[in-house]
Amino acid sequence: MATLYLICGLPGSGKTTLAKQIEQDHAALRFAPDEWIMRLLPEGWDSAELDRLRTPVESIQWDTALRALKLGISVVLEWGFWSHEERAHYRELAYQVGARVETLYLEVPLEELWARLKRRNANLPPGTFVVSKAELEFWWTLLEPPSPEELALERQWTSTTV
Repeated sequence: MATLYLICGLPGSGKTTLAKQIEQDHAALRFAPDEWIMRLLPEGWDSAELDRLRTPVESIQWDTALRALKLGISVVLEWGFWSHEERAHYRELAYQVGARVETLYLEVPLEELWARLKRRNANLPPGTFVVSKAELEFWWTLLEPPSPEELALERQWTSTTV
């Protein structure tokens, strides 16, 4: 049975490292919006353009991910999933096509996130962007960590649409 892996965490928490490990261990299709956006941006991009591209890129990734789940292929989404509502939405869509869902939360203290991001900012790997301390602190206020009950959710539906 296909599994949708929702990787939840802020920048610098280790989402990409975990997603790549799941991709290898479970022969899953991995989607990382920043990697796609980086390929679309011209030199001299700004954060407004980065933000503008995120929704259409994630929409295309989701359409492809949903098709993969229907075909029995596991999928890793390393989108951050900062809100309960967003996680519940994608969890429900995956259930509707008969997939399992695992939410994996990377809980890292703010000070550690900033230390990691400072190191990353100094030598950006491909597919990543500079993150400022102000951005990180703002995003920290937006994060709705999953509860232990949410992390324990694993439901599978028998779907007649598969």
